[in-house]
Amino acid sequence: MKIHEYQAKEILRKYNVITPKGVACFSVNEAVQAAQQLGGNVWAVKAQIYAGGRGKGGGVKVAKSLDEVRQHASEILNMRLITHQTGPEGQIVHRLFIEQGIQIEKEFYVGMVVDRGQQRVCLMASSEGGMEIEKVAVEAPEKIHKVFIDPITGLSQQQAEEVAQKIGIPKQSLPGAVTLLQGLYQAFDETDASLLEINPLALASEQQVMALDAKMNFDENALFRHPEIVALRDLDEEDPVEIEASKHELSYIPLDGNIGCLVNGAGLAMATMDIIKLYGGNPANFLDVGGGATAEKVTEAFKLMLRNSKLQGILVNIFGGIMKCDVIAQGIVAAARDVQLKVPLVVRLEGTNVDLGKKILADSGLKIISADNMADAAQKAVNAAK
Repeated sequence: MKIHEYQAKEILRKYNVITPKGVACFSVNEAVQAAQQLGGNVWAVKAQIYAGGRGKGGGVKVAKSLDEVRQHASEILNMRLITHQTGPEGQIVHRLFIEQGIQIEKEFYVGMVVDRGQQRVCLMASSEGGMEIEKVAVEAPEKIHKVFIDPITGLSQQQAEEVAQKIGIPKQSLPGAVTLLQGLYQAFDETDASLLEINPLALASEQQVMALDAKMNFDENALFRHPEIVALRDLDEEDPVEIEASKHELSYIPLDGNIGCLVNGAGLAMATMDIIKLYGGNPANFLDVGGGATAEKVTEAFKLMLRNSKLQGILVNIFGGIMKCDVIAQGIVAAARDVQLKVPLVVRLEGTNVDLGKKILADSGLKIISADNMADAAQKAVNAAK
């Protein structure tokens, strides 16, 4: 789950992370009022979308008068903002963040992710702030410094000092940098975050270290512990199909292809997409129905796939363990009848009660193409879609 910059900063301030003062707005008039409320004579007018690279796309502008605040807010609000993270379709801007202007002396980068190989949170920091960290990793990897944090002790003062020194934080600013870095880790840990990124981290006037931007993603499996974070969800920023999928506890991600995939288990789902590509096809989606799919759940999965106007075939690939093949077969038959399926349907079943499952499909009277294994299923799906 993602949240907006202004929401992330609100969380981080609770953990002693200094940020510029700002106000979230939903209209041009609110933006002007926010600038008046903040005071000063320079403001940043920022688009709020779930993507990075907003500045390069024209979604972040500096205003030096209230008239400029109004002008920039008018230009950014409701624009289709296209960045390297949104894709060519872009995202409509529904929210603005008006922030007090800050005199910046130097920019840095700080990020935290879970490193599954190390089984620890990895703190990454660089002197190259304000740039795409992926570009820095390729062109100057020696400028990225990493610390793997012990989950028992947390980020120590010594570790925080060392990484701050390596990226060039001046001596007089080290105490503030240590407080900020330890606050970031505490926020990451206590909110069950999966990503926390400050780009740029700024050395402002009077040598104060503060977060000029903030990006936070959260582990959806832990959201039951954080109703206050769930309440921050902005449905305007999410794909309507993915929102509908989440209501039925389906993991669904739309893709650009024409062969729908309905699979149980994320690993098998990815392998299914890979083998479709291997035989010259293009998957239309990632769809994991989980281990306990019901007929109703399978029906909703079919409905989601059929929203794609490019769909020319469906491949169902099920390995029955907890989910029995006869139960999933009943669900497939019910779903195909309920949605009046008109595209070719290829089904590969394996596992518990597989013979009974195949009999249910054969006796259904529906035009279901049966497959014996994954390679057979993928070839049949690709051919049927043609």
